[in-house]
Amino acid sequence: MTFDARDPEALGRFWAELLGYRPDPPPEGFDTWDAALDAFGVPPERRDSAFAVSDPDGAGPRLFLQKVPEPKTEKNRVHLDVNVAAGLARDERRVRVAEHVQRALRLGATHVREVDEPLGYAVVMLDPEGNEFCLQ
Repeated sequence: MTFDARDPEALGRFWAELLGYRPDPPPEGFDTWDAALDAFGVPPERRDSAFAVSDPDGAGPRLFLQKVPEPKTEKNRVHLDVNVAAGLARDERRVRVAEHVQRALRLGATHVREVDEPLGYAVVMLDPEGNEFCLQ
């Protein structure tokens, strides 16, 4: 999954912390990303152009964040649903989601609204760059 971003590393670190992901390690044969980028001929002024994070268990999708010059201007057509309360009863689900909302807020997210419908409960949030996501 690819995100456009103003600051790929900062946004990637937000998502890594929220999802329990880790930044992707440098390619095999390199101790650091700087060493790899030196070998690949990437100039220092372009080294902030991308960042990637992955699920250490390999179950979730890899997130690739790429730098773009323009800001986000409209609602996302696709967003992540972060399922933090799978299998819990309705009241327990609300408590678990509320805990994760507070954690997301501490990481820099913004609360938008609650969605409480017969088929489910979720809280709509914005990541630090304004991309919508739901905690459910």
